[in-house]
Amino acid sequence: MSDAILTLNAGSSSLKFALFQIAGSGVRLAVKGEAEKLDATPHFIAEDADGESVADESWPGASFDMVIGKILDWATSHLGRDQLLAVGHRMVHGGPDHAAPERVTPGLLKALDAMVPLAPLHLPHNIAPIRAIAALRPNLTQVVTFDTAFHRTMPDVATRIAIPRRYEAEGVLRYGFHGLSYEYIAGRLAQVAPALAKGRAIVAHLGNGASLCALLNGKSVDTTMGFSALDGLVMGTRPGDIDPGVLLYLQERDGMTVQALEHMLYNESGLKGVSGLSGDMRTLLASSDPNAEDALALFVFRLAREIGALTASLGGLDGLVFTAGIGEHAPQIRAMAAEKLSWLGAKLDAEANARNAEIISTGDSKLAMLVIPTNEEEMIARHTLGCIA
Repeated sequence: MSDAILTLNAGSSSLKFALFQIAGSGVRLAVKGEAEKLDATPHFIAEDADGESVADESWPGASFDMVIGKILDWATSHLGRDQLLAVGHRMVHGGPDHAAPERVTPGLLKALDAMVPLAPLHLPHNIAPIRAIAALRPNLTQVVTFDTAFHRTMPDVATRIAIPRRYEAEGVLRYGFHGLSYEYIAGRLAQVAPALAKGRAIVAHLGNGASLCALLNGKSVDTTMGFSALDGLVMGTRPGDIDPGVLLYLQERDGMTVQALEHMLYNESGLKGVSGLSGDMRTLLASSDPNAEDALALFVFRLAREIGALTASLGGLDGLVFTAGIGEHAPQIRAMAAEKLSWLGAKLDAEANARNAEIISTGDSKLAMLVIPTNEEEMIARHTLGCIA
């Protein structure tokens, strides 16, 4: 193996990682995996680029910092004589001032800490591995990539929120998220459908978290997530677009605290809340429960409605790209969405859709429809390489 870059994507109870070989001016996946159950007994799994298992270990009693140390040690051992050159991190929020990848410095860490109120449930988990690595290997270069950066090309009117202007100066804006995914898809689109990449496309990143991005000539001009990752589409456990009056009503009627509302909005809503069963799309698609059917119907209704809204932002629509867990692997959801988009001239190739083909629209469809797997980890690695080259 050649010199390498490690990428980390930290959540509340899991830590996804990938090890990329540096190959010329690019990167190539060598190993990917996850340390899960960090709040209980950490479990470490890894597989190579062919999907073969190369590690499966439990680390009873390991603290978060110990888990980070073990991952670094494992990566170094896996590299053999070659060198781990840098670690790249996904940072959910970049605030108004961070529009490009950056090397970690004491000044950047201070800035990241100051941004925690913008994403209090995400940023502390994103920042924690940076501090752990700085303590364990102070000479190892670290790079931060921001999930909001790709949307910095949106016009001011798409970032503005209609509240008193003084809050805008304080950073209360529509930022958009899933930017690393959209950046990757924009690059792939230029390779597989160059004419569409130069036109008007909407990318549907549909997973447990879900959003849409309107691309004009490969640049973000609008998106469904706004100030927070709660906005826009119905998600696994998040409601998406909600009348703020509902929250005021619940506070007034039930005396719900900010913390109780936060828990409801992030953990008890969306598909899980409507179905009463699960926030996992696979579970709902396999269920005959009427509430599961209601949740699916709402998911697709809102998906189609927001595609219509972004079509207006683009002044028309040439193509739609499905990506992420649901987008890549749920033909039924894509079919339901295509049916609701028939007014745009969408015609689905049922056989291609059933096998998750790259092109799922028919030859005479006015709307091109594609399925393109995303790869946020590769984007992190590429940006990290760019910062150290």
